[in-house]
Amino acid sequence: MNESRPSFLLVDGNNVIHGWAELLDLQRRIPGSAYPELVRRLAEYRDFTGERLVVVFDGRGATLTEERPSAGLQVIYTSGGQTADDIIERLAIRYAGQYGITVATDDRAEQDVVVAAGGQCLSVDALRQRLEAGRRQQQDWLKRHRRKDR
Repeated sequence: MNESRPSFLLVDGNNVIHGWAELLDLQRRIPGSAYPELVRRLAEYRDFTGERLVVVFDGRGATLTEERPSAGLQVIYTSGGQTADDIIERLAIRYAGQYGITVATDDRAEQDVVVAAGGQCLSVDALRQRLEAGRRQQQDWLKRHRRKDR
């Protein structure tokens, strides 16, 4: 991959929720609550690392909707007639030649399309590890930069 190209991490939101036990449990206990929790975690990671993120969730209504909760983070809810896979695959096919595209999903068929388009894939476990590493780096940075006179 050409490192001088801008890069994007595309996240299959429902796939991650079903792949992380604590998010799946949260979703089962309080339907709909895992979505903002995943977005919160991604936003924290994005705020510290500066990595551009797009998270796509399966249909929330009759039309595709987009939110931008913070700079560099885009949340897409597909329309009822589309799936997150459809949107992610379309984005990968359209932009993998122009940008560095990495997709976080355990969906093998989606991974195959992304790789064929020239993108890369991360498992949902690898995404978790990346977010946890980012959080540890952030905590270490905060410890190093706190005032010593407290």
